[in-house]
Amino acid sequence: MRHNEIRRWTVLGMLSAAAILCNILESVYIGPLFLNMRIGLANIASLIGLLLYGKRGFCIVSAIRVITSPLLQGTLFGSAFWISLAGVSLSVLCILILRTERHSLLFLSILSAVSHSLGQVLAVCFLYRQAAMAATLPYYVLASIAAGLATGMIASLAAKHLKPVLHI
Repeated sequence: MRHNEIRRWTVLGMLSAAAILCNILESVYIGPLFLNMRIGLANIASLIGLLLYGKRGFCIVSAIRVITSPLLQGTLFGSAFWISLAGVSLSVLCILILRTERHSLLFLSILSAVSHSLGQVLAVCFLYRQAAMAATLPYYVLASIAAGLATGMIASLAAKHLKPVLHI
């Protein structure tokens, strides 16, 4: 392995660990803020992965987090896992479809948050046979825009400070 490749995988591993830690801390200590919605602090690490290593970095950090966090919390394959997986999957799919270099990080963060909420609402509608849950979607979209703005700004600032330290 080349030095740059080792560095990339090390940084992606650290970002994944940060995402897992943020996810667990947010679910244990902060909890839901509005309509069972959380801020999505773990997405900050995924967005930093996107900034530093492109779509592949975003996918790797998101995938590791969505599998490992519930594994560590003992909720793997429970309904919350499937709902989270649906949200992350739709979020990753939206980022993969876009030409990310043409869009700002704030736009991508908001898109990620909104698509994550949409995926989760669809999963709840499917898993619990609750089509009426779709009526809450406008509220989730509005809250997702705010959460996406916040996480996007934090990720942008963090990546700006990390790039020189990581020599990227």
